[in-house]
Amino acid sequence: MTTRWRLQDVALGSLVTLAELLALKVRPGDAVLLHGDLGAGKTTFARAMLRAVIGDPEAEVPSPTFPIVQLYDTPRLPIAHFDLYRIADPSELEEIGLEDALASSLTLVEWPDRADGLAAPDRIDVTLAETQDPETRDVTLVASGSWVERLERLHAIHDFLAKALGAPARIAYLQGDASTRAYARITAADATPYVLMDAPRMPDGPPILDGLPYSRIARLAEDVRPFVAIDHALAARGLSVPAIAAHDLDAGLLLLEDLGHMAFANALDAGVPQSDPWLAAVDVLVALRRDPPPQALPLPDGTAYGLQRFDRAALEIEIGLLLEWYWPAAFGAPPPADVAEAFSMAWAPLLDTMLDAPPGVFLRDFHSPNLFWLPDRTGIRRVGIIDFQDALAEHWAYDVASLLQDARLDVAPELEEAGLERYCAAVAAFDPDFDRAAFMTHYAIFGAQRNTRLLGLWVRLLKRDAKPHYMRHMPRTW
Repeated sequence: MTTRWRLQDVALGSLVTLAELLALKVRPGDAVLLHGDLGAGKTTFARAMLRAVIGDPEAEVPSPTFPIVQLYDTPRLPIAHFDLYRIADPSELEEIGLEDALASSLTLVEWPDRADGLAAPDRIDVTLAETQDPETRDVTLVASGSWVERLERLHAIHDFLAKALGAPARIAYLQGDASTRAYARITAADATPYVLMDAPRMPDGPPILDGLPYSRIARLAEDVRPFVAIDHALAARGLSVPAIAAHDLDAGLLLLEDLGHMAFANALDAGVPQSDPWLAAVDVLVALRRDPPPQALPLPDGTAYGLQRFDRAALEIEIGLLLEWYWPAAFGAPPPADVAEAFSMAWAPLLDTMLDAPPGVFLRDFHSPNLFWLPDRTGIRRVGIIDFQDALAEHWAYDVASLLQDARLDVAPELEEAGLERYCAAVAAFDPDFDRAAFMTHYAIFGAQRNTRLLGLWVRLLKRDAKPHYMRHMPRTW
């Protein structure tokens, strides 16, 4: 099965943007085969794609015409760039390692016709043809294997950006999160920066219980509609969330305001005292509790989104990640029945307490990777929030624990204590019914539940999703 996408009269500058677009979806084992006559722009296209994957628009990318192959070890994946123009006999390909590269790297090949029978299963053939205008090219892309679905998605992204911005100037890959969503940094022709959220409707993982995937059971967002609804609600309450410049709810594409590079971790690296952003984030949660959003959150298409609540199955499947993923990785086999039963019995009364908790607002991922320090703004607007599509109508203590028991960065006990005191004192000042003891109970139980879930999640991200970097958080989570 293949799919074809043809673009006519593409300006030479837009060839670079097209190469950057393709670079968003490359994987190890992919082949990008570049066809065209001398001077058609194959090396220009390859160089732009390589720089996009490397993540440096100024990276030195020499032509492999004479060495035949150039190898790159990038943070995303290994790359092999071949120029087969000087190949006289296909038997020479064994000597230069083309077959090995096709098995494990992103492989870019100029003059692929010199390799008789080159047919990588997951490939995209890019043909560049000159036009009557020396400053434009006709481009034909033909996808095979797993590239078929990816090229169709890139075509949709291309059309979405063209409608929203005209011709974007640059497209750069952004490291995603633990979800199935993907991101890119988009620079418009007028140099305005944006972030593209690429989130087609899909579940997180296969069906695992009663025909439902993990995301459905755990109340995780499976499209962009919750993000849009909650974004508008938080913005209306004076919080710093990304403004939505363009949206396609059905396609799962959002063009968002770029809140910059100063995530909380980067703020610490820049010398900002840790108490400044963390205590400001506590103030955000206080403000949200003082002025919570309504139950029904309107959407641009006239519908509404309502915050859900946990049920027992959702809580059990979250903590169950420990037994499902961590235990077999640590001990080489699933947990014995008596261990699983003891685990369930220990958690049962705590889950009862969680399920009986009065509703509030739980943004769910209110922690350092998703919080940005915006020192040019004032008050609670100094904290930028970028991840909230999985929000629920759950107890207020949950987000406080996510922030002050951060699994990604160390939070000193003194700062945790100061944050708790700041939160409780501020809420008690406007809510005479605030029960501090009950709040601290929910804070403790949710902290335990959250970290139990994460111990299993880190291993699942390693084993199922090939995202090993989360394992560095395991000691802190324990």
